[in-house]
Amino acid sequence: MDKPKVVLGVSGGIAAYKACELLRRLTESGHDVRVVPTDAALHFVGAATWSALSGNPVSTEVWSDVHEVPHVRIGQHADLVVVAPATADMLAKAAHGLADDLLTNTLLTARCPVVFAPAMHTEMWEHPATQENVATLRRRGAVVIEPAIGRLTGVDTGKGRLPDPDEIFEICRRVLARGTAAEPDLAGRHVVVSAGGTREPLDPVRYLGNRSSGKQGYALARTAAARGARVTLIEANTGMPDPAGVDVVHVGTAVQLREAVLKAAADADAVVMAAAVADFRPATYAEGKIKKKDGQEPAPIVLVRNPDVLAEISAERARPEQVIVGFAAETDDVLANGRDKLRRKGCDLLVVNEVGERKTFGSEENEAVVLAADGAETPVPYGPKEALAETVWDLVAPRLRASDTTDSDKSG
Repeated sequence: MDKPKVVLGVSGGIAAYKACELLRRLTESGHDVRVVPTDAALHFVGAATWSALSGNPVSTEVWSDVHEVPHVRIGQHADLVVVAPATADMLAKAAHGLADDLLTNTLLTARCPVVFAPAMHTEMWEHPATQENVATLRRRGAVVIEPAIGRLTGVDTGKGRLPDPDEIFEICRRVLARGTAAEPDLAGRHVVVSAGGTREPLDPVRYLGNRSSGKQGYALARTAAARGARVTLIEANTGMPDPAGVDVVHVGTAVQLREAVLKAAADADAVVMAAAVADFRPATYAEGKIKKKDGQEPAPIVLVRNPDVLAEISAERARPEQVIVGFAAETDDVLANGRDKLRRKGCDLLVVNEVGERKTFGSEENEAVVLAADGAETPVPYGPKEALAETVWDLVAPRLRASDTTDSDKSG
């Protein structure tokens, strides 16, 4: 079988050296990669490096090998174009259709999915001109990954750091898996995903928690980003690195998770509550470690209810057309309990799965049935959690389009 053809565009930022690791991941996973750097990028990493790592020739100019018409052919034959890093200058050129070198010509001729991984100083990323260029590219169907927060050039720190190359690779892999004809059907949408398990402290060293790893929520966040969405991930105690292209809010307890979800959901098109939120918390918190006393039984732990975040956001939606998705982890009578929970919570979709000590929690696989408020049921066979994530967004996307049509009819 032919290897998928990937064009790796590299623009002139200090993060260009990180693209070497992305190139390695792409080639080692069986992709045929053609690196197209800008002249500025070659100040950071030389052409010999790109050629040696990719096994393909490297050029920045449209005048090299003119008989092969590289400024047209490279883009025409690509299954994916990813630009990492994408500087503010490159985003501006792409948004305005400029074509003054081989990479910008390639972007104009490409008819495959295009992914941009921006990297620049915070002020440049936040500038209205850059944000307008990003919005233009997303509106046209490009996937523009949100930059990471961290150390930048020199002593500066903030949003604008190139995401981890492994995470960019995961976005690229998901985009390629959807096929060259697949539209980023969540482009222009803001989605909120919760992941992990909350912990309710008993004392400074102990807590009540659960077995949730957060892997399903992370799969949902990564998949939504690959489908073009702006993603806010509310993360509770997963210990996993932040996914590329996702704004991450770290929380610990159910109360903290509620506050973060309500804030993020204010302008969200969809909210997916994949986190395992504790139903109860200790009524009192011991300021010091609870001591074991010889000959005495421990005092009973009194529990109080935590807020029901899923029911709250379903009943009091920030926007009438907002799509709410819940998760139900059940140990018995899975579908019956799931249908009852769907009715009580008032969400649009409920992902129901059977859990246990050696089932689902911490695993890379999942099996579920997605119940809909209209009575529909969508079984998802045992397989990677990424597959379940794709199914969830496959069900959310048409509901968002339907709400757009309804709003348009009302305005008309």
